[in-house]
Amino acid sequence: MRELCRTNDAVLISAIEALLRSAQIEHLVVDQNMSVLEGSIGIFPRRVLVDGDDLDAARRLLSEAGFGKELRRDGG
Repeated sequence: MRELCRTNDAVLISAIEALLRSAQIEHLVVDQNMSVLEGSIGIFPRRVLVDGDDLDAARRLLSEAGFGKELRRDGG
C-alpha cells in the first residue's frame, strides 16, 4: 500500500473516500483510532493508502477533482 494523502480534515477524507469508491479504487484509511491517544482533538492526521498499482490512477482522479494540493509529493 502506498500513501496517497495525509490530513486531519475529516470532511476531506470523506470526499476522497467517496471519489475512490466511485472509481472502484481500493483504499484504506489508517490512523483513525489515534484520536483515543490524543483526546479526540484532531492533531494526528489520517492517511489514505492505495495499492501501488492504483496509485497513478488515484492521483490523477484526485487531481482532476481539484484535490491535487492534498496529494503526497513522494507518493508514499
